[in-house]
Amino acid sequence: MHFTSDNAAPIPPRVLAALTAANCGPALPYGRDDLTAALTARVRTVFEAPDAAVYLVATGTAANALSLATLCPPWGAVFCHSHAHVTEDECGAPEFFTHGAKLVHVPGDHGRIDPQALRDTIARTGSSLHNVQRGALTLTNVTEAGTVYSPDSISELAGIARSFGLPTHLDGARFANALVATGASPAQMTWQAGVDILSLGGTKNGLLGVEAVVFFNATPERLWEFELRRKRAGHLLSKGRYLAAQVLAWLEDDLWLHLARDANAAGHALAAGLAGLPAVTLLHPVDANILFPEWPAGWHDHLQGGGAQYYPGDTLAGRETARLVTSWATGPAEIRAFLDLIARAPLPASP
Repeated sequence: MHFTSDNAAPIPPRVLAALTAANCGPALPYGRDDLTAALTARVRTVFEAPDAAVYLVATGTAANALSLATLCPPWGAVFCHSHAHVTEDECGAPEFFTHGAKLVHVPGDHGRIDPQALRDTIARTGSSLHNVQRGALTLTNVTEAGTVYSPDSISELAGIARSFGLPTHLDGARFANALVATGASPAQMTWQAGVDILSLGGTKNGLLGVEAVVFFNATPERLWEFELRRKRAGHLLSKGRYLAAQVLAWLEDDLWLHLARDANAAGHALAAGLAGLPAVTLLHPVDANILFPEWPAGWHDHLQGGGAQYYPGDTLAGRETARLVTSWATGPAEIRAFLDLIARAPLPASP
């Protein structure tokens, strides 16, 4: 019963087979190999973006931080949700790689930025020489609350940013999960909605460890800056073909969407089982594969003692919270075992 994160899941056999195939003989290093060229062509086709530029890195933190550093100067502000991954879970990497840009928090329910709050926050930023200046907007899809932005929502927020002259970055660590949740196409969720740079996450959706940074209609100067930043950050891997091989296998025959669909289905099945228990409350809508249940105090000991693995949250007023994440490999038996275990949890005594 493993619900800590989808990045703890195993790798699909087709991805492992692609790595084995890539291991036959030498290839040019630093992204000059045939597999990397083929990947760029594939991404351009998938995203209906013939001019897109694609760069591979090993981690989502690098993808996000290097993207934001390319978009935002050191004296700029990166506007993000108050609980975005870039502000809560990246150990200051965006600030480090931007050389000091400030993350400015914007509120919104269930992990999604409120449009009016974004407009107001940008409007009151950078009013004089003594203030941090307006830099860029970053959105997270799937959000840290497990909810999803629709293409229309992204378009609205990116349009607000654009009205102030700001570019938009999309943290897509679970981008495939958001796609299958909305039924949108990759183009509709990104450049057609106003996204300038996408961090396309693979690690949380079945890959060994690779993320793609996708630029839409960037200038040669901006692309060159990113290449220099990637090299300086230590994320230009010499054997880049092994990164490209993973993503190529992942995109082939829509494997990435099938994996995300399985992960989301498992999340919805788990949510349906939890929703049927009177002592359990789900704190956010379950749009994809992340759940935030709340239950009586003392259940963590019972569940974790019974073999369930997940991240516990806060305990307040006799209630505990948790984060549960399903993956492409989460099966019905695992969900049933967890629901059976939680059904045997001790109920609090009546007052």
